[in-house]
Parts: sequence; structure tokens; C-alpha cells
Amino acid sequence: MTADAFLLHGTHAVESEPVSLRAGALSADFVNGNLRTIRHCGIEVLRAIAYIVRDRDWGTYEPALTDLVIDQGADTFIVSYSASCVGPERSRLDFRATIKGSADGQLVFDVSALPENAFETNRCGFCILHPIAGLAGSPVTVEHTDGSVATKLPELIDPWQPLKDLRAITHEVRPGVTAECRMEGDAFEMEDQRNWSDASYKTYVRPLALPWPYMLPAGQTVRQTIRLRVTGEGRVPAAAATAEPVRVELGETGPLLPDIGVIIYPDEVETALANLPTLSALGPQQLMFHYDPTRGHGLDALQSFARLAAAYPVETTLECVVSCVGDLDAELSGVASTVRQAGLELSAIAVSPSVDRQSTPPGSAWPQCPPLEDVYAAARRAFPDIRLGGGMFSYFTELNRKRVPADLLDFVSHCTCPIVHAADDLSVMQSLEALPFITQSARAIFGAKPYRIGPSTIAMRQNPYGGATKANPHRQRIAMADRDPRHAGLFAAAWTIGYAARVAPAGLEMLTLSSFTGPFGVLAASGEPVGEGEPRPIFQAVQGLCELAGFRQVAARTSDETRLLTLAGRSAAGQTVMWLANLTASEVTVDISGFERRHLVMTPYAITRIG
Repeated sequence: MTADAFLLHGTHAVESEPVSLRAGALSADFVNGNLRTIRHCGIEVLRAIAYIVRDRDWGTYEPALTDLVIDQGADTFIVSYSASCVGPERSRLDFRATIKGSADGQLVFDVSALPENAFETNRCGFCILHPIAGLAGSPVTVEHTDGSVATKLPELIDPWQPLKDLRAITHEVRPGVTAECRMEGDAFEMEDQRNWSDASYKTYVRPLALPWPYMLPAGQTVRQTIRLRVTGEGRVPAAAATAEPVRVELGETGPLLPDIGVIIYPDEVETALANLPTLSALGPQQLMFHYDPTRGHGLDALQSFARLAAAYPVETTLECVVSCVGDLDAELSGVASTVRQAGLELSAIAVSPSVDRQSTPPGSAWPQCPPLEDVYAAARRAFPDIRLGGGMFSYFTELNRKRVPADLLDFVSHCTCPIVHAADDLSVMQSLEALPFITQSARAIFGAKPYRIGPSTIAMRQNPYGGATKANPHRQRIAMADRDPRHAGLFAAAWTIGYAARVAPAGLEMLTLSSFTGPFGVLAASGEPVGEGEPRPIFQAVQGLCELAGFRQVAARTSDETRLLTLAGRSAAGQTVMWLANLTASEVTVDISGFERRHLVMTPYAITRIG
């Protein structure tokens, strides 16, 4: 690993290089025992076929492969390997996998798993990812376990499972060419992974309505098979020239670009106060203070917030967790009294019941919680003179499933996290594709209600789907991790600009994509690519977004949004500023005709300001 690679990703850990497999027009990448980017004639058919074993907190095992054999023929490929997962109390699951692809458009992925002893899991089996680009809202043919039916994949994000009891799904790859994905060995259903900002529809084994975790009995083989069949005689598309410059085009103006906030936790205030010139240089329009009495936050926390708010006087929002275990008026008036005692001047408060930070999956009982109407009414009585917000302090998934009475609120909000299900570089960058569907779905639910997103960071600040986030002391790429090394690298800067570009048309009121200090912040800790206390690469990205706040969004398109995204804004004085983000680990040449330069070569994960 070179120093440059460390700067890119914030870690010396190296991702496994994919092995390219090809059989005629059929191609796929073999990565860590699974298939990614399955294409036919260069067009993505499936995003992934993966054999997944989950623990009781929905963490994913990463088994080492043994006996790996890859046989690449002229018109076929065959891959075989063995692997094992070791669970709590020395439980062990061994499995054997075989993958075969042929030039006639057929691909078979077969796995037989054998528990050495009783093995606890939340899920053990195949996950198939259909891409969302070009498929969202499109017709598909579904074969259920009791027959076939024609339907459509949802355009707006389905809060639950749009398809159940699945045996096969057939969709059009291009005119005249279809792909049938057939699943054998267990009951399958589909969830809309855009809820979690995954850029896919996921078909998975074992319905969520069944109990979990569950036990795989010792000595009983579990076999599953996925069969993909691409058929038809459609015209073969012309191959795209990847070396061709990515073109950037600007269109009409849209809504105002949002205020940029930073989230502040009580234990981070002193560092922020010691770095006020840097905070001023960053320039956020809003400070969001996280306050959780269920975690021991009290007067001291609010007093520290008051000191920072006085030293950096901007709009302030209290992100307030409500325990809801007693009288709501007593609890929230108590918070208001403590805020006054601390001398904290607030512009707004956002409230959420503590239990709503945990997800309620399909088939599960909703936890005890007062009606949100009562929670919001009590908050309004306690804070009558400031704006009131609500929604979810977790993710859009939870907001989509428990839709808040927005007519009682001044704004709605939620967060996102790209590493709920997968943490590889490609999946994290692909998550940006799902963001427009999230904002469109939120607007369909809540209309023109003022709308905020964040804090949304690569790392997970709290885990709605298990007992805790995953510790990551060795700076690996880990799903559901409490810190992510890429936040310290150029990767996060590109992801941040890309995120803002994807949500810009939604007309957000505020967007929060970092804290100021700490693992989600813009200042480096020790052992990172830049010196401790120095600005991380994400600093430049957030600073650029702060500059654009209040500008009128200018519609910006690129000819390849998998490689390059752009965010553009126009000031009241007519100045146009554009930020470009290279989403890849390779150089990208950009055609920016109409600006001061015609061509620009962007290095891996680079961000560039134009204008």
C-alpha cells in the first residue's frame, strides 16, 4: 500500500482485487467468494449474487476461502471454493460453493452448507441485488411459489417487502433481451434496499416474518442454488469508450441549496472551542447539538453547548431524545427548564422517542411508545417560541415505516448511512444513486414540508438493527462500524460532494454530513493521512458546501454519473460555482466546455471547485 493509497482511503487495509470472469457476452467480477457487477453485452443485469451469513446483530461474517479453483475457458468459467464461519461458543458452519457461467447466457451459483454443531444466525443464504438504474418503476414478471404474475418494481421506496414468496424474477435487460433469475432451496422475498440508501432491490432468503435469530441444526446440509438465464436476440449495444472524457452540462436553476450543519456531541465541545478559527473557516450555517438524557446528558452538556453557541453565533438545533417513560409534559418541560438554566439560545428543537432509534422489522411487534401526536404536542407546549422538528434520528427506513404526523411539525428529518449492509468502496459510492429516490419518496409522503437530512456519515453513529455498532480498531471496511477509515481520506470528500449533488434538487432546508471533531468530524486524529488536529480532506468538501448555502441550485448532469458527479449553484449576483467529484480510484478526464478550461484531469477521489 502506497502513501497515496493511504491518503485515498485512510487505511493501509487493501480491498481484494476482483477476478474478472467471462463467458461470451456474460461477465462478472468474483470478489471474496461472491459475484459483483454481472453484465451481458456490457449492460448490468444484476448488481450482485452473494452467499451471506449474518450474526444475531445482523453483522456479516467474512469467511476466508480455501480450496479456491478458478477455471476460465474460452466460452465458460467455473469457480469452486470452500469456506467456514465460526460463531459464538465455537459454533461452526462449513460450506462448499460452485459457480458456472457459459456463453449461452446461463450462470449457476450453488452452495451446500453444513453446520458442524448448532449454528445461530439471522440469515444464511443467497442475496441477489437487482440494480435500480433503469429498473425502478419498470415491469417485471414474478414467479411466486404458487404461480406467475406481471408487476412493476416500485418507483417510490416501498417501506416493507414489495415481493414475497418468490421463485423467479424476469426483467428486460435491453430491448429484446430478458434475464430470468431463479432461486431454489428456500423461501425468498424482496426488500427495497433504497430505504437504507443501498442502490438495489434485494431478494434474500428466509422471510423476515419468521423468527430470528434461528438455529441451523448440527449435521443437516442446507443447499441453495441461483440460476440466471439471459435470453433474446436484441441488438448488441455499441461499447462505451471509457477513455472518453466525461461531459458536464448545466441546465436550469432550481431550489435554494441548503444550510450546512455540523453535529456536536457534549464530549466534543471543548475541542471545538479550542479550534474556533477553524470552525469559522469551515463556515457552517447551523450547529446541531445532540442531547440524550437517557445516556446521562444533563445541565453540564447544555451549558457546554451554550458556551459554543455564544462563541460561534449561528442557528442552533437541539437534537433531543425523549425517554417517553413518564409524563410527557413533565419530561419536556424539564428539558426546557434546563435549557433556560444553561443559558442556551435555540433556534429549533427536534424530538424523537428513544425507542424509535431501534428498527421494527417486518413481523415484529412495535415497542411501547406514546402517540407521536402527544409527544409533539408536549414539545410544542414546552418550547412554544422556537421551531419544532421530528422524524427519525435513525434512517429513512424507520421514517418510511413509521410516518410522523408532519402537520404538527415545522420540519421533518432523517439520516442515512451507506454501510448498513455492505462496506466495500464500490457499494458505498453506489449508495449515492439511491439518494434521489429517498428524497422523492420523502416529498411524496410529506409534500413541501421543510425537510432536513443528517447527520449522515459513512460510519454508523448508532445501530437500529442490533445491540451496538461494530468496533473498528484496526481501520477496516466493516459494515455497521462506529468509525470508518475512509472518513479520514479523500474518499470521504468525494462522497460528501456526491451526496450533496444527489440531494440538491430536493430543496432541503438543512444538510448535515459531518461533526466538527471526533470520528465523524473534519479534524484529524492521530495516525491518519494528515497530522492530528489538521483538517481532513472532507473539510474542503464541507467548506465548499457551506459557501454554496443559499445559492440557487443549477441542474448539473454528467455523461457518466458512476464516475463523476457535479454540484452547481448560482448566487444572487449571478456567480456560478461548480464542484466536481471523482467517485473512482482512477483518473477521470472531464470535458467542461463553457468554463475557463476545456479539459480537466481529476486524480482518484479528487474534488475540484470551478468558478
